[in-house]
Amino acid sequence: MKVNVRLFARYKDIAGKSNFDIDLPHGSTVGFLVKRVLQYYPEFIKKPENLVVAVNEEYSEHRFILSDGDNVAFIPPVSGGIQ
Repeated sequence: MKVNVRLFARYKDIAGKSNFDIDLPHGSTVGFLVKRVLQYYPEFIKKPENLVVAVNEEYSEHRFILSDGDNVAFIPPVSGGIQ
């Protein structure tokens, strides 16, 4: 399945792009996606479990199961946030 990842602020600067598509196995969770993306951009965050994610404009937990075509936003911490 394919999902679209949208990046903002610091994450966008690190990646050098604002969004990209990624292929994942069916039944993948948000947590699996986070770990996959952090393989390419490990400087996003030190603790993957702290990365805030929204799926289709709704905040989602890392155990949420993704569907083909979902839009996933990686939301960076604001000043003073946990990394």
